Amino acid sequence: MPLKMKKRLMARMFFTSLTIIALVGLGLAVLINVLHEQNAYNEETAELIAEIPSVAAELRESKQLPPNVDWLERNRLPKRYVMAACGPDFSQLWTSAKATELKLFDACEKFDEIRSDSPPYFIEPAGGKGYYAYLLAVELGGKKYSLLVMKDAAKIQQENREFSERTYWRLALVMGAAFILLASAGYWGLRPLVTMRNELLAINQGKSSELSADYPTELEGVSAALNQLLRQASDQQQRVEHSMNDLAHSLKTRLAAVHAITDDKSLSREEANDRIMAQIGQMDQLVKYQLKRATMGRKGLKQEAVLLTPMLSQITMMLDKVYREKQVKLTSCVSEDVMFPGGQEDLMELLGNLMENAYRLCISEVRVSAVSRDGQFELVVEDDGPGIEESLRDKVLQRGVRADSRSPGQGIGLAVCDEIVSSYQGTLTIENSVLEGALFRVRLPV
Repeated sequence: MPLKMKKRLMARMFFTSLTIIALVGLGLAVLINVLHEQNAYNEETAELIAEIPSVAAELRESKQLPPNVDWLERNRLPKRYVMAACGPDFSQLWTSAKATELKLFDACEKFDEIRSDSPPYFIEPAGGKGYYAYLLAVELGGKKYSLLVMKDAAKIQQENREFSERTYWRLALVMGAAFILLASAGYWGLRPLVTMRNELLAINQGKSSELSADYPTELEGVSAALNQLLRQASDQQQRVEHSMNDLAHSLKTRLAAVHAITDDKSLSREEANDRIMAQIGQMDQLVKYQLKRATMGRKGLKQEAVLLTPMLSQITMMLDKVYREKQVKLTSCVSEDVMFPGGQEDLMELLGNLMENAYRLCISEVRVSAVSRDGQFELVVEDDGPGIEESLRDKVLQRGVRADSRSPGQGIGLAVCDEIVSSYQGTLTIENSVLEGALFRVRLPV
């Protein structure tokens, strides 16, 4: 199987940039050469115009001018030109002596073929040698002349070639400098991407949790989006872990209730089966609830309000079985129409954890009260146990922290309650109860 070369951003950038620079540079070089040739042609034309007296002297010698032109008398050293005089239709009317020697009898006709082009004008008359042609329109002695002066193209072309070579050498130097600058710019410009790659590797290896904020403006949006994605992934993982821990914590109480039911000899077989099935039904609800929560998060599980007393009865029945040896006295001050402003599963978790905590730590009495008025729902669960020290009240709402290390538990229940209350923009506070134990007060907006 043939090896496939990997695509490299640096190579793409170099190739594209150097191609653009080369094309622009080559175009400029060609333009400079053309302008140089045109400028040389124009300068030569200007010099010839300045030499018109010498040109006129040769015309006079050929008896093409009247002899009484005074200013020609000062031109005693005529210069021999390769020259021809052209008619209005560019027919050749006169040929200089030097042009005659070179047999250039069709110069005007050759020039007529190219005179619509841009200068310089290059012609090849019948003599077979190339010439640059310069057209001079002059008026001498009241007579108009179209004079075509020709110069050997070999010397001029050699000068143009030398100029072109110098231009292309300069272009090569510019291309070399551009390559060096592009390499430096590529290394410097792509360095933040290398840094990002290294930081992502560190995150993958567990050495870091997010990308640093020290990135150029163009990459700030990318780094911020990646950090948000990393935080979402971390939150999702943490949510799954919390949900599994909460599920284990919730199932533990239901399993304890099932054991208590099976050990209760006072129940008939049908009654025991019904109660066990009720606990299994609650377990099934808890499993579905925690799986949803692991996927959607706590805020995605809000539902309409539910009645409080049916759930209170189920939880009381379960806890009475689990803690039947304590013979806990439960006082309920909850009217039949009080509604919990949230989902049934949240109510099961919140009320179940608060009451299980009260049953576990109380001496013999637990009190539950709830009321909904003035747009606010309030739930209070209190016991006559040892209570919670004021310095520990904020800490016990954190996962893994317990107020009493001697009592069994994982320190999860109260943290779950605080998460549920916070998701409804409510508050959970811990106070001292008139029963001399702990009082948990939940306030939620309706």
